[in-house]
Amino acid sequence: MKSFLYLFVVGMLFSGCGLFGHYRRDTSRMEQMSQKLYRDLGDEREVLLADTSSFGNMPWQEVFTDEKLQALIGKALRQNVDLQQAALTIRQAEIGLRINKLSYLPQFSFNPKGTITKTFIDGFDAHSTYDFPVAASWQIDAFGKLYNAKKQGELGVLQTKAARQAAHTAIITGVANLYYSLQMLDEQLGTTRSTLELWHKNIEAMEAMKDAGYTNSASIASAKAQVLKLGTTIPQIENNIREVENSLCLLLHETPHAIERSVFTAEGFPARFSLGMPLSLLANRPDLAIAEAKLAGTFYGVQTARGAFFPNITISAQGAFTNSLGGMVMNPGKFLAAGVASLTQPLFAQGKIKGNFEMAKLRQEAAQLDFERLLLRAGKEVSDALSKYHTACQTTQLVELQLEQLKKANDDTQFLFRNGNTTTYLETLTAQMNLLNGRLALINQRYAKVQAVIALYKSLGGGRQ
Repeated sequence: MKSFLYLFVVGMLFSGCGLFGHYRRDTSRMEQMSQKLYRDLGDEREVLLADTSSFGNMPWQEVFTDEKLQALIGKALRQNVDLQQAALTIRQAEIGLRINKLSYLPQFSFNPKGTITKTFIDGFDAHSTYDFPVAASWQIDAFGKLYNAKKQGELGVLQTKAARQAAHTAIITGVANLYYSLQMLDEQLGTTRSTLELWHKNIEAMEAMKDAGYTNSASIASAKAQVLKLGTTIPQIENNIREVENSLCLLLHETPHAIERSVFTAEGFPARFSLGMPLSLLANRPDLAIAEAKLAGTFYGVQTARGAFFPNITISAQGAFTNSLGGMVMNPGKFLAAGVASLTQPLFAQGKIKGNFEMAKLRQEAAQLDFERLLLRAGKEVSDALSKYHTACQTTQLVELQLEQLKKANDDTQFLFRNGNTTTYLETLTAQMNLLNGRLALINQRYAKVQAVIALYKSLGGGRQ
């Protein structure tokens, strides 16, 4: 019987060796998926796809070189509440991991007690008993239950750190986006105001030309109506500026106030982007790091569920200094020690153990699908940002050429209108409106270019600590 028990325990130990496995990424599957993760943009586009370095690896200070923007990003990283909460979450996860690691140690308990009994038979008599027991129990991790719980705790810490990194990146790109939005709105406001001033001067010239018979009161009234219509856009732009400033202050964790900023420019960004190998996204993007940590967690969850088929082995010991030994009560007390080893093997648990194991495998498959879905979405975001940047660059060049022609058309129309009767007021007004729309279109295209750079930097996991 004793030999059979030894063989049973040894067999269980060997069968439990598969419960201590380490998660390994399926690189062959990932490489197959990521071979065309970035959509082919053509050789004519100024993009490097095969370089091992990445635009996302650049420090945010090198991407956003505006000193005032850098100061705002630095302040947001120090003061933002989301980052502070993420740091607290990391600390909680680290405490949980420390608790899991301590599960390998034995548990000790101390429960002293004593009683005094008084009797009044044949006089007064008092009896005292006391116990000072110390108990210890130690669960042997023969089948990976504690090991897998510890690995899941480590992955929990990794997920909280990745979540903090996601907040870190979101704050950097969020502040940059709002800052450039303010610059763009400032440019729109300045262009609109300068155009409005020019139109006021044109009305004064038209009134002088009316006295000379070159125009009429109807044309002047139409011009004044256009001036009033254009004037209504100024309060709207100013309101948009205040709202964006308030949103930026919220990221800074400050009460609403004006934001100091530089003049808008879409320059200073690289003309060529090195994206790095697609698999680098796995390490750079926080959402992919979280997804892979969840996938690894389900791997250890399967091992935990498999370990439930095996017994629990616990060694217990107890020692006590006592005088309550029944008929052997003596003073002073005696020391009593006992040790017990227990093995609990599950035989029938109403199908729960098998069901939990099957559910654990299904959770692992679902986590694998989630990870692959996020990987494909990451590739889409990179491809979209590159396409938007390329489109904005091309469109900006065309709008700049168009604006040159609109300026020439406006100048020629103004000259003909003031120096002869070869053009009408309607043609003059149309040329001025086209010039204003062209200037605003150029501002919007430059802003689209900046937004595409920010989106690309975020999609490549930029802004890491």
